[in-house]
Amino acid sequence: MTLSIQALYDRLHLALAVPDDAEIHGVSTLEQAGSRDLCFAEDASQADAVASSAAALVLVGETFPEVVGKRLLRVAEPRNLFFEIALWFVPVAESQGIHPAASVHPTADLGEDVEVGAGVVIDADARIGSGSRIGAGSYLGAGVEVGADCLIGVNVSILRDSTLGDRCVLHPGVRIGGDGFGFRWDGTAHRKIPQLGRVVIEDDVEIGCNSCVDRATLGTTRIGRGTKIDNLVQVAHNVGIGAHSILVSQSGVAGSSTLGQGVVVAGQVAISDHVTVGDGARIGGQAGVVKDIPAGVAVFGTPARPVKQALRESAALVRLPALLKQVERQQQAIDRLERRLADLGGGSSSRPLAPSSEDVVSPGTVSGTETD
Repeated sequence: MTLSIQALYDRLHLALAVPDDAEIHGVSTLEQAGSRDLCFAEDASQADAVASSAAALVLVGETFPEVVGKRLLRVAEPRNLFFEIALWFVPVAESQGIHPAASVHPTADLGEDVEVGAGVVIDADARIGSGSRIGAGSYLGAGVEVGADCLIGVNVSILRDSTLGDRCVLHPGVRIGGDGFGFRWDGTAHRKIPQLGRVVIEDDVEIGCNSCVDRATLGTTRIGRGTKIDNLVQVAHNVGIGAHSILVSQSGVAGSSTLGQGVVVAGQVAISDHVTVGDGARIGGQAGVVKDIPAGVAVFGTPARPVKQALRESAALVRLPALLKQVERQQQAIDRLERRLADLGGGSSSRPLAPSSEDVVSPGTVSGTETD
């Protein structure tokens, strides 16, 4: 895409004092920008970087310092506007329709302008909304429903009776509707529990590469609207995730747990089964959640506990070797005093026995840190 600065102002409904036909061909960082790129800067400390950048136009805040010789567009939120404009430059391939090497069941219902890549299999009674694109090698099982304007990447599997809302994005390798991990021990072997439920993914959900969302044993596994899931995330059977939550790479949610709205789950977090995480809770990286977390609380560590408590405990753990050495010295001093009492016949004298200088251990500090 090529856009003149004048045309950019026009699209943003802004007035340009002097007509400017300089072209913008893309977006970039201040450091890497070429003479036809758009950039942004938020902080006044970036003024020197703006001055040295080759960018054609820089979005800056309303109070950003003047930079001689640079085109600056002053807006309230330069970062947000920058990424809105960046969407204009995302390459969009022209629709190719249904590839000859795709297999679409006669009972499947495809809306207008649906694109189906090579090697795609769409099974019986599947329904695809208008404007959706199905990447090469993907499989949509019987009874699957995909909403309008969805992007299904290459080699994605959406198994029977799963439902996606509108404008969902599934990146390559995503697996939706696989069996939940359900088995029962009958005294001789692990017997499989039939997984008869389904998966419902609401509007505007995005799921990263090679993540998995299991179907429910009975009922529904549900991902709320606007939720964003990173790569390599596991969502188990009968999990419910509220709207606009974030799950970061390599995290996992075990069966029948519930996450509220606006929850943030950092990388490599493990959430146990049948746990409830309240709205707006935040879970720090590599935490292990084994009990309910109230709404709005930030937790960290294993087992997960409030962040301030976890940090205090971690700091105390670092000091533990020095504290143990102090305790050992105190015990040695006590042992020496007891031996001296024994040598004096059991300490029958009524006058207190004064300790020697080697028996005195200064309390209160370890490596310059208060311990009491």
